[in-house]
Amino acid sequence: MIGEEVRRKEDFRLITGRGEYADDLKYENTAYAAFVRSPHAHAIIRSIDTSAALEMPGVLAVVTGEDLVAAGIKPIPHAIGSSQFGSDIRIKNRDGSERARTHHQALPTDKARFVGEAIVMVVAESTNLAKDAAEAVMIDWQELPAVVRGVDALEDGAPQLWDHVPGNLAMDGEVGDPAGTADAFAKAAHVLEFESWAQRVTGVHMEPRSSSAEYDPETGKFTIHASGGHGVVMMREQIAASLGVDMAFVRVKAPRDVGGNFGTRNATYPEFIALPYAAKLIGRPVKHQAERIEAFLSDFQGRDLYVKARLALDENGKFLAFHSVNTSNIGAHTVSYTALNKGIQLMTSLYRVPVAHVEFRAAMTNTVSTIPYRSAGRPEAMYIIERMIDLAARKFGFDRIELRRINMIPEEECPYANPVGVTYDNGDYIGCMDKVLDMADWKGFEARRAEAKSRGKLRGIGMSNYIEGTSGVPRERAEITVDPTSGIVDVVIGTQNTGQGHETAFAQLVGSFLGISHEVVQIRASDTDFVSAGGGSHSGRSLRFSSIVMHKATAEIIERGRKIAAFMLDVKPEDIDYTEGHFRARGSNGVMSLFEAAEAAETDLGLPDELKGVLAAIADETTHGLAYPYGSAVCEIEIDPETGFYEIPRYSTVDDVGKALNPMIVDGQTHGGIVQGAGQAMFEWSHYDRETGQNLAATFMDYQVARASDFPSFDTHISEVPAKSHPLGFRPGGEGGTTPSLGVIVNTITDALAELGVRHIEMPVTPFRIWQAIQAAKANRGKSIQ
Repeated sequence: MIGEEVRRKEDFRLITGRGEYADDLKYENTAYAAFVRSPHAHAIIRSIDTSAALEMPGVLAVVTGEDLVAAGIKPIPHAIGSSQFGSDIRIKNRDGSERARTHHQALPTDKARFVGEAIVMVVAESTNLAKDAAEAVMIDWQELPAVVRGVDALEDGAPQLWDHVPGNLAMDGEVGDPAGTADAFAKAAHVLEFESWAQRVTGVHMEPRSSSAEYDPETGKFTIHASGGHGVVMMREQIAASLGVDMAFVRVKAPRDVGGNFGTRNATYPEFIALPYAAKLIGRPVKHQAERIEAFLSDFQGRDLYVKARLALDENGKFLAFHSVNTSNIGAHTVSYTALNKGIQLMTSLYRVPVAHVEFRAAMTNTVSTIPYRSAGRPEAMYIIERMIDLAARKFGFDRIELRRINMIPEEECPYANPVGVTYDNGDYIGCMDKVLDMADWKGFEARRAEAKSRGKLRGIGMSNYIEGTSGVPRERAEITVDPTSGIVDVVIGTQNTGQGHETAFAQLVGSFLGISHEVVQIRASDTDFVSAGGGSHSGRSLRFSSIVMHKATAEIIERGRKIAAFMLDVKPEDIDYTEGHFRARGSNGVMSLFEAAEAAETDLGLPDELKGVLAAIADETTHGLAYPYGSAVCEIEIDPETGFYEIPRYSTVDDVGKALNPMIVDGQTHGGIVQGAGQAMFEWSHYDRETGQNLAATFMDYQVARASDFPSFDTHISEVPAKSHPLGFRPGGEGGTTPSLGVIVNTITDALAELGVRHIEMPVTPFRIWQAIQAAKANRGKSIQ
């Protein structure tokens, strides 16, 4: 069944409105929370007066940061280190010291550090009563200057966010060979310089953030219900640490369905701490759902990387060296450095670059914290190198495809160590590029360009290759039980489904291992009452790590079942074959199904003691190392030069996933990833006023997301070169659509405008920015003629 396009079993539930989301959870005697959020980007909290709010009808409690501190509530211990995410490059400061860590209190006591930060929680009989009372809370603010751009925050005299983070520089390090890189640049025939900004975006989940909490005074146990992809196990660890209780007294349960994640839900939010405190305080369940504007203001965000880079080439176009300074805007709190880390590892992509030097800086600003967002760090890295290749080709007179080809890592040179110390496993990188060029009819494009020109349109074509380095929490656990009574194989796994189709794909995988229908395999996750270990869903880790433990557990079940069948059929275990869910004795008609073996194990008193009991197995493995999906994308765009409006008539991709468990689901992931990445390139931007720090994209009136009507039907192909870094050959496949999309969109647009002299347009490349570039190009051309 591996490789079959099995339809997703969860889709019927979802399309008929029977999904079970966080806000669908109902409790008796529920109270509701609303939050007073800071109207200032940076301001000292002089005092908070809650007296008027407490006297309003229906109000049960008003909670400040001082109340939480008095109750012993500790800051949220975000998992900001890279050690628990596998064998990434271990990044440190230049002097060897660790990166900065700030105290992220659920409700701050000293000052607000971004617009929308939760300051006070009001709990009342209804949401509207809580919101009314929140308006009555009086806060005396001392407003301070704010800074919202990472590069600005590192300048002398910039407003200081934290006293223990001088100059707002939370991290300052480097990887690679500085001396060797400088020497290579000195000898280069050509040097291409480029600086650009991969702007900040947000997840825009269909389901806004929702959470609730209960407290049982008899057991002292907290139960928190929240949507998140990092996994209930890690969330429980962080919530327990913040509440100051043993993990045994915290249960975290995620809903069966999640209306979007993309990484921006992979961290513990302040509400997840404040709500259980409130539930214990008032003795009732407490619930909160963020309104859309709250989500825009306070959801963790993604990207926001400024890069200044140089590429050295010899006279024939061979790459000699690469250098960049990467400045990541990590926001007001040190929630994560992972995106910065993942990007610096892959700045040279799948090209042979003998030597490189990558400097990296993490800047703190008066904005929402950034965390890994779909394919964290890799789309930014691919965008930089792919734009530089196109720019170098045009500037120095090379063909942009051949420039890529002569510098790509050939299959025979794998495994390949890149110049900053990361070793790629294996892959046919050039084959992927050639395949997508053929799919896109690259050779026939000029005829399409000419035809578009006859209609007064500017048509461009662009491409981008990519490689990812996916890691994730390396520990995963599977508990698999064969239940003869129900006829179900029950699988408990530590990953978390946030829309990827785990109910179907994982059932399909276990069914394939056991030779049974996926319909009788039940996948359970997302509740710490039965999930004891596992890393959730992030960094493409779900199938990669889950397949290992599910394979090992099913192998143990088959081996024990073989011994049970051998005993019952009176043959030796080595004379038992297992196929299609049945144990068959060679040389006889003896046969026993998997479920019959499970029933015998539970009911037959004549079995040896070591074979008695529930037919089940547990596999708990820690797997270090990275995985390296790769691929290529080609896009065509047609621009109206009078308005800057453009359309995408063609978009083709090839993604190598090692082995496709369910190609239909992989294609769906690719389609969504393309739209997500292209949406950033074309429209999305979580931007802030540089003077006031106000979020200028806090509604759908100001934050444009891509729609289905913005795209053609995608032409996608799945390449399957088994990964040597995985025992079953799998590579992650959920982020490939996003990774090359920033580069391919901008490369395509600039190709369409190249004849006008347009070299580059910063993202988001909106029609207005295109129109401005066209007008500037016309003005410059007029000056040249004069």
